[in-house]
Amino acid sequence: MTGADPHQRVRAAAAARGLEIEIRERPQARSLPEAAALLGLQPSDIVKTLVVKRSDDTYLFALVPGGRSISWPKLRAVVGVNRLRLPEPDLALSATGYERGTIVPIGSTRDWPVYADETIVGRRIAMGAGTHGYSLFTDADDLIRAYDAVVADISIPELADARA
Repeated sequence: MTGADPHQRVRAAAAARGLEIEIRERPQARSLPEAAALLGLQPSDIVKTLVVKRSDDTYLFALVPGGRSISWPKLRAVVGVNRLRLPEPDLALSATGYERGTIVPIGSTRDWPVYADETIVGRRIAMGAGTHGYSLFTDADDLIRAYDAVVADISIPELADARA
């Protein structure tokens, strides 16, 4: 499936795991808040899929809602490692088959472990859909179940949210 159209990869992977998804086209956005506005959502309704590199050159996915950032100490503690980092864009593309801003664990070229922030539990969420100008909608609990994700407190409010 590595050479397949990203939407075909996403749809096929979701179907293989029994995960119901909806992919919607939208105008391209330059930021997560802009994407949320285009979709009529709050930024926290959009979940960022961040691909994270371990020191042994393996990866994991961290699912964090908009308005929050990865808490590196929390994520390292949950994963049980001393070092994690965001990879360069070319490494993220190589690890997932998706460009930054479109990354989603569904249909990734490799099934990396998924870690979901506890704040997404019980919600309907939007996320990347594998290509720019599209959003994927699904139930977070179904996604967590389909990918056997580890649910934990792995995020912190972004500075702007912390002041509000």
